[in-house]
Amino acid sequence: MPYALFCNEAKLSKAYPTEGDVWRLARQSGLVVDVMINARRSAGYLQLDNDYEIRPCAAEPEEDPWQNRAEAEQEFNIPFAS
Repeated sequence: MPYALFCNEAKLSKAYPTEGDVWRLARQSGLVVDVMINARRSAGYLQLDNDYEIRPCAAEPEEDPWQNRAEAEQEFNIPFAS
């Protein structure tokens, strides 16, 4: 099942093969923020800015999530794990 970036019900990105792919692209685009849970332990987690979320989705009829991933890898120079 492919994944994409959404805001409310609107799909904002192309579909990508894995959730991790979308997280990498969101981070590259500056949409990921670090949230501190406990300042004493410096523990934190990643969260998407604003009302963005990553959800499973159906790819568009002529869309290839793997091709989208390859194009993003070239455009943003992001090494995706295989």
